[in-house]
Amino acid sequence: MPSQKLDSITGKAPGIVGPVFDHVTIRVSDRAASERFYNTVLPTVGLEEPSFAEPYPEWGDFSLAQATEEQPVTRRLHVAFFAPSRAVVDEFWRVGTEAGYRDDGAPGPRPQYSDDYYGSFLLDPDGNSAEAVHHGRTREAGRIDHLWIRVADVSASRRFYETIAPYAGLRLANVLPERVHFAGAGSSFGLVAGKPTEQLHMAFPAADDDVVRAFHHAATEAGYRDNGAPGERGVYHPGYYGAFVLDPDGNNVEVVNHNRRTS
Repeated sequence: MPSQKLDSITGKAPGIVGPVFDHVTIRVSDRAASERFYNTVLPTVGLEEPSFAEPYPEWGDFSLAQATEEQPVTRRLHVAFFAPSRAVVDEFWRVGTEAGYRDDGAPGPRPQYSDDYYGSFLLDPDGNSAEAVHHGRTREAGRIDHLWIRVADVSASRRFYETIAPYAGLRLANVLPERVHFAGAGSSFGLVAGKPTEQLHMAFPAADDDVVRAFHHAATEAGYRDNGAPGERGVYHPGYYGAFVLDPDGNNVEVVNHNRRTS
């Protein structure tokens, strides 16, 4: 693994800016049905009507795409959105269940995660777990707080994410018998043994194109599968510069620099 020191406060590597996730995209079997679900529950945590960069409706750093024969539905993902209070966690669950969506865990403390952890859980139309969570580690309301990804081999997946960590702004945060956590300044994700999560796309932000190229080089040199060489993707917007590799379970991992300048 390349050696690059992470900032002790932010958990970021040099050249990495902003939140941990640039965006997370899931594939859905029925886009209209999934939009209704997320439009119902996400306003409770502060995410109102989505923006649209067709074909992706986006709520903050979370977006949907219609599944296709070549790119099937995302399965077995857990995504948690930060709630600014316990009352918001309660409201997320109440609004979802009253709209007929499936309960996956009523509001309440989960001390197995941390002493101040308070969450509620619903299932989206494709059976993925969506959570509203409040805890002492303050996030921007509505941002992705964490993902849990099921993996076939925790050690193999850990090696992959340790390889890309210096370029994705990640640090290895916790190693437990049943799972491994990676974290950054504002979000985290866990690798949990099980039938793997499928068709997930995670993109991490970079401050410049050199970081994007270094990410792709490090991953492919380590033997991981290329899914798109570094380059501009003007289909998204002018200046979008990204590279893509596949993790050991075939999920699409990207590092992207938007090349947007503010005056």
